[in-house]
Amino acid sequence: MAEVVGIVQPQAATAEHPHETTDGFHLVIDALKLNDIDTIFGLVGIPITDLARLAQAEGMRFIGFRHEQNAGNAAAISGYLTQKPGICLTVSAPGFLNGLTALANATTNCFPMILISGSSEREIVDLQQGDYEEMDQLNAAKPYAKAAYRVLHAEDIGIGVARAIRAAVSGRPGGVYLDLPAKLLAQTIDAAKAKKSLVRVVDAAPRQIPAPDSVKRALDLLRSAKRPLILLGKGAAYAQADAPIRDFVEKTGIPYLPMSMAKGLLPDTHPQSASAARSFVLAESDVVVLIGARLNWLLSHGKGKTWGGPKQFIQVDISPTEIDSNVAIAAPVIGDIGSCVSAMLAGIDSGFGKPDATWTGAIEERKTKNLAKMAATLAQNPSPMNFHSALRAIRDVLKARPDINVVNEGANTLDYARSIIDMYEPRKRLDSGTWGIMGIGMGYAIGAAVTSGKPVVAIEGDSAFGFSGMELETICRYDLPVCTVVFNNNGVYRGTDVNPTGGKDVAPTVFVKGARYDKMIEAFGGIGYHATTPEELTQALLKAIQSGKPTLINAVIDEAAGTESGRLTNLNPQSAAMKK
Repeated sequence: MAEVVGIVQPQAATAEHPHETTDGFHLVIDALKLNDIDTIFGLVGIPITDLARLAQAEGMRFIGFRHEQNAGNAAAISGYLTQKPGICLTVSAPGFLNGLTALANATTNCFPMILISGSSEREIVDLQQGDYEEMDQLNAAKPYAKAAYRVLHAEDIGIGVARAIRAAVSGRPGGVYLDLPAKLLAQTIDAAKAKKSLVRVVDAAPRQIPAPDSVKRALDLLRSAKRPLILLGKGAAYAQADAPIRDFVEKTGIPYLPMSMAKGLLPDTHPQSASAARSFVLAESDVVVLIGARLNWLLSHGKGKTWGGPKQFIQVDISPTEIDSNVAIAAPVIGDIGSCVSAMLAGIDSGFGKPDATWTGAIEERKTKNLAKMAATLAQNPSPMNFHSALRAIRDVLKARPDINVVNEGANTLDYARSIIDMYEPRKRLDSGTWGIMGIGMGYAIGAAVTSGKPVVAIEGDSAFGFSGMELETICRYDLPVCTVVFNNNGVYRGTDVNPTGGKDVAPTVFVKGARYDKMIEAFGGIGYHATTPEELTQALLKAIQSGKPTLINAVIDEAAGTESGRLTNLNPQSAAMKK
């Protein structure tokens, strides 16, 4: 092993010291490697710089970021794609807090992730004596994590890492915090004792088989449905139960509606997809099968005008506490999604009838009408570009490359892309998810590129891009095949607002006019493109994908395009009030 500067090096046995020793630095790395974790995302500094150096020296991959939140987002999306916890390593206090935002987002989205942070010594923190970056990080993390642990003794590192891994991936996945005080890392321990203290986690996420009576109850209700609907959430995509889910949809013949990150579980062009008739099927269905989807704000909490008349729900979820969280669930099926869907599939016999043609015909009629309307909108070629014409250009390029990971965030950029860009393979669409936050873009893009080895196209609103844009340097430093497309309309939502006082300051939503984001990536050695028409955007994207190099396309959009808060105007009380 190459010597790593600054680390207390393990001592070989000598006549004077008959026992070989190791230290906390090496034990953390050994514990991760023993559990097949080979990549760490993070940002170095006191007291974890040497931990990152050692990880690299020991053959792990360390991806260094410019901001801890982006490193945490990369770790989280890596966990989503692999079902293994992504690891984010940060310094203490401010670095920990930066990572905590990503940890909270991972927990909310049910992505397995472990945030490992160095910290000040307990005896100083507890007496509030003013240590360097003093903070009680463990208790700060607890409300935002699925679990939080602190390791104080080197012989407990193996158990601490094992507990963190199991907590992150078992049951409903989530974010876990692991606190490593600086003193722990330098602790020495007998090497033989240290080796015995390591734990290889066995069956970290065991199958949870649903109760047979719950499966029967669900199928009986489904048989009685006149207008059934299957709703797929990102939990269904995370489960990697792609074949059983597809078989269940096709064998039942029931129309399905994918949530955003579930797009591609079945191709968006599948004949049973009801995405183009979303409002109609939500309002008119009578029995809805939720597979890995929660009735949260993204689904209007299962009630209100969105859902029309009375309906009954079948909910497939690994967490029993999710049932009845917003409305009564008539038929809960509790267990891992693969086992639950397979059990339901096995219970569908020859007597299980397909949905009535009146129902499927009505859906097809609305799909045809809405798709024709969308096609007419997409066929327009305004100058400057709007969201539709720019996304049409991207859609047509990506159609030939279904293997590409698509990262998407923003307000209008997110809303329009979700409905315009079709997905054909599972776990290829990565977006802001349950919290609906902005700022995940470059972190997700880097995490997806590193983890999958496949190209990434990140479709970013200019406002969303601003949260993580400095990671362009990270993308260039590691020469990642990421093409970032910035939809530039000079502001938040749009760039046309004015200061009502006539003063010098621009309106709160307005950015620098005519900004050239493509020049940013050129500063780091990447390739920049400036596109003002769909044709220019098409050619730039084709060249970017073909190059396999870090690229950015500054896509100039009409600054008047877009609406306040995208499609979430109802969540903005001031905007709603101003429209009255």
